[in-house]
This record gives sequence, C-alpha cells and structure tokens, in this order.
Amino acid sequence: MKRTILTVSKKLLQAVLALFLLSLAVFYMSRLAPGDPLRSYYGESAERMNSVERAAAMEKLGLDQPIYIQYGRWIADAAQGDFGISFQYKQPVSQVISNTCFNTVLLGGGGYLLTFLLALALGIFCALREDSLADRMICKVGTVLHCIPSFWAALILILLFSVLLKWLPSGGAYPIGSPNDLFGRLRHLILPLAVLVLSHLWYYAYLIRNKLLEELKQDYVLLCRTKGLSRRVILWKHCVRNIMPFFISLAAVSVPHILGGTYIAEKVFSYPGLGSLCFESAKYHDYNMLLVLTLLTGAVVILANFSAQFLNDRIDPRMRQTKRGFFH
Repeated sequence: MKRTILTVSKKLLQAVLALFLLSLAVFYMSRLAPGDPLRSYYGESAERMNSVERAAAMEKLGLDQPIYIQYGRWIADAAQGDFGISFQYKQPVSQVISNTCFNTVLLGGGGYLLTFLLALALGIFCALREDSLADRMICKVGTVLHCIPSFWAALILILLFSVLLKWLPSGGAYPIGSPNDLFGRLRHLILPLAVLVLSHLWYYAYLIRNKLLEELKQDYVLLCRTKGLSRRVILWKHCVRNIMPFFISLAAVSVPHILGGTYIAEKVFSYPGLGSLCFESAKYHDYNMLLVLTLLTGAVVILANFSAQFLNDRIDPRMRQTKRGFFH
C-alpha cells in the first residue's frame, strides 16, 4: 500500500511538472508571436486607437507588464480557479470551454471507442484469415483509405451526402436552435465521426493484426495445436488475452493522434468544439483561451498514459518491473 501511494505521488508530481513546463512554453510563445491581441478584444476599433488609448487597453487586459509578471499573475489566479477572460468572447475562459466541451467529448469519445472496437474486430478477422482473399483485399483497401488526407475525405463526404444527396447536414453539432434534439445531434455526428474513424481505423487494425500473427507463432500455440485446439479457439482464448497489454498501450499512445483528428474534423465540419476554439484562439491571439486549451489537451494525454501503465500493471504483473511508462 505504501509503495502504491509513493508511485502515485511520483506520477502526480511528474504530471504537475510537465503541465507547468507546458504552460510556461505556451505562455511565452503566444505572447512573443507577432500579432495584436487588442484586435481580438476590441475588433477593428483597435487600429484607430491612439497611444494613450492603447496603453489603457493593454493595462485593462493585463498586457502592460513584463511577460514573467504576467505569467506569475496568471499562475496565482489559476490556482484559485480563475483562468482569465477570453479576449474574443468577452467571457470567462472556463465558461466558454464548458459550453463546447461536451461536443468534443461526444465526437472524440465516440470516434475513439468506435476506432478501437472496430480495429480489434478487424484485426482478429484478418488474423483468422491470414493471406486469404478477404485478408488481402482488406489490407489493400485499408492502406488506400489510410493514405487519403482526412480533410480531403471530409470534403468528398460533404459533397456526396450533403450537397448531392442532401441526406446529412454539412456542419454544426445540432439543428439551429435545438441543442436538445437527440436525433438531430446524431445526424450531425455521422459525417465527422465517419471521417475520424476511417482516417485512423486501418492503421491500428493493421498493428493489431500483425501482433496477433506474431502471437500465433509462439511456442505455446504449437502446444495448443498438438492438443487439438483450432486456430479460432487459440486466437480467442489465448492470443487476444495475451496482446491486451499491447492493445491498451496502443490505445493510450493514440490519444493525441485521435484528439488531433477530432480537432481537424471539427474545423472542416464547422463543429463547435474545443478544436474550433483552439484554431480561433491561435488565429485571434486569445492568449488565455489558447493556454487553457493546451493545458487541457496535455492533461488528457498525460492521464491516458498513466492510466495505460496502471492497467498494464494489473493485467500483466511482469510490467511492474519494467520502465516503459511515459515519463520513465
């Protein structure tokens, strides 16, 4: 028990340190980047301000002090739950993010689950039928689909299903004025979810397929064969279970990949989520928004890696003696 508490404390300390360094880097880089943050808050009227008005505006937004003082002030406020105000939306950053976070969780979470459930099923299917016609066709089609850029695939789907067939909406998260319309939300999810899954599915399915084929070459599989067990039984009863640590690690490592794909899908489909906020905050120099979104994304990635290592330790006790964690 004492060892577990020590390990968890160590991981938490590493996570806090990583987030601190990330916040420091993003804070300095965003403020040193070219551009006028006053334009984000005041719009075109910022260009007509004289020097006195600009100085007053900079003081109002807390941008008149040296960067290290601004950072220290932000850290002190963030420790109390105040992450500043969004220059673009004129609202607290936490409030703006909370209004759109659910949309990203719905799209990204749904895409993440579908991708890995289908990848596992597809990997098992191909491993059972190694070198068969079905396996070769799936490998070729999957490779082609994986090579298609996600934004280009999104445009093709919009052209086909929204413009030509008019079956599905081309953007948004729900029908205008109806955020509680469940069926409407599902219809708006179909196209971005399809792009998100198709752009990642075969890559992970192929890795799982190859890992299963490696497992089928192990000595214990030969022993099972001599006992009369079929390939299907061996695969389901032994091989799939033995690759679970690999599968969990793969799922954890893929979090930034899937999250990045989610952000791209949100932008292409005008889906109001954290990805759209990230793009707008970088474009309009919305410093506070950009910083919090970066930290939030980093925290999700760190948590995913810690969770994967913890689950691997529970599934395979041998992993407790290794140093394969994200921060080892």
